[in-house]
This record gives sequence, C-alpha cells and structure tokens, in this order.
Amino acid sequence: MTRGLVLGLLLAAYPGAVDADGIMLVQAGAFWMGSDTDDPNEAPLHRVYVRDFWIDRDKVTNAEFAQFLNARGARSPEGEDYFDRDDEDVRIHGPIRGGPASGPAGPYAADPGFENHPAVEVSWFGARDYCLWRGRRLPTEAEWEKAARGPDKRRYPWGDAPPTPARAIYGRAYNATAPAGATTPGGESPDRVQDLLGNVREWTASEYRPYPYAAGDGRERAERFARRVVRGASHDDPPGTLRVTIRRYYEHRGVARGHHFIGFRCATSEDLGEMAK
Repeated sequence: MTRGLVLGLLLAAYPGAVDADGIMLVQAGAFWMGSDTDDPNEAPLHRVYVRDFWIDRDKVTNAEFAQFLNARGARSPEGEDYFDRDDEDVRIHGPIRGGPASGPAGPYAADPGFENHPAVEVSWFGARDYCLWRGRRLPTEAEWEKAARGPDKRRYPWGDAPPTPARAIYGRAYNATAPAGATTPGGESPDRVQDLLGNVREWTASEYRPYPYAAGDGRERAERFARRVVRGASHDDPPGTLRVTIRRYYEHRGVARGHHFIGFRCATSEDLGEMAK
C-alpha cells in the first residue's frame, strides 16, 4: 500500500474538526536547534525556520486514547497495532478489568486512577492516527524542539536552571507516571506548553536523519518502515538525560510497538484564531 493511498484512507476516516481548546500557538520564526556539547547526533547547533503551528498544551491521556480506540478500533489501515494491548504495563483494558484488552472495537476504558495519566504503550501508528482522528497530526521534530526551547539556546523548557520536582517528572520508579497537565507548573515552555521534559517521552512525525535538520529533505514524508524520532524525557529517566536537544529513535519494530516511557501530543498548522487560556 503506497504512502499516498494510506494517507487518503486516513483523512477520509478521520475528518475531525480542529479547535483551540488546550492547544498553544507557537509563532513562526527561526530558532536554535541541536547542540555542539552533548551527544554527537544532536550536532551541529544550527538555525531552523519553522512556520506558525499549534501544539497540545498537555500530553494525550489514557482516557482520551481509549475514546479513539472505541471509535476506530485497534489497528491501522496498514494493519499495524495501535497499542500493546497484551503488555502488562498498558493502562487501557477491555471488558475484563485487569486482563488484556480484546475486541477490535472495545469497549476500551482507562484503568481506574490512570484516566488522566499520559497514554503509554501506544505505537507510533496509534499516535499518528489518534491525532488525525482529532483533526491534527504529530508534531515534527523541529516543531517539538521549538515549542520546548523558544527563541534562545536554553537547555530546558523553563530556562537553564537544573531540573527539580517542581519543573519535571523524572527519576521515579518504573511506570510511575503522573497525571498529564499542570503538575509541574515551573516547567512550562516559553509558549506555555506543559510537561515537555519528563513523565513520558514523545513520538514525533519525523524520520530520524542526521542534522542539520531540513524539512524538505524527505524526513517529513517518510514511508511506513522509516525510523521515527522520539523526543523528551520519561518519569524513570535520570536528571542528566533531561535536555530539550536529546534525540532518540526506533527502527520499524520499535515504531510498531508501544513502550511504557513513550506517549505523545498532537499539533496542527490550522489557523485557530486564539490561544488556549
């Protein structure tokens, strides 16, 4: 199945309307992307221009993703699983509470107490198609970093001061996520986006390729089996790994599976008219 045919099927299946509820405007402009002082795959530090876009203030939650599963089922048009329903770390289950989720159309529900935690064990395909269902898309790698970094060369969304529990969720036990939202008020980005570092890492739309970043070199139009970039940091990452420039990626096998430390948020290039309060 070609990329164009898949995209056409997805757009036909997910005609959701975009609105400005809980989504933040990141204004067009150039910013500093990458680093010359950290991992070599973050180099070189270079200027990248990004157009206006909007990005979710918070990560997508288990309850929100369960609504998508009930509306659209558990597999993509290409036949990829949307989430690891048999994994012991998943927090969305089917009719038998505590057992593996089953049935292509649910009913799926978030586990009690984890409804507002970031959705985990979601594959890249599940993240992509959830965003399309909402009338949005995954952010590119460059958009994610601009939303986290702003116009300067800061190391963290909040500036250059080291991480603290008031700024980020990190250094916790395995699978010890926290609710999405303003649980770390000191950690928001210059554009008031929450939780970009910590709690769970995030899928992006981008294929992994070396820097300098160039949106027109094919990395934003990659095929199904491309390596995909993951950005941010997780609840069980040590503080030394928290920075806005860190890049990780997965080959197709990892892209097609979920992980306890990866979630996502959505973005759009639509003009929404006003910023979320």
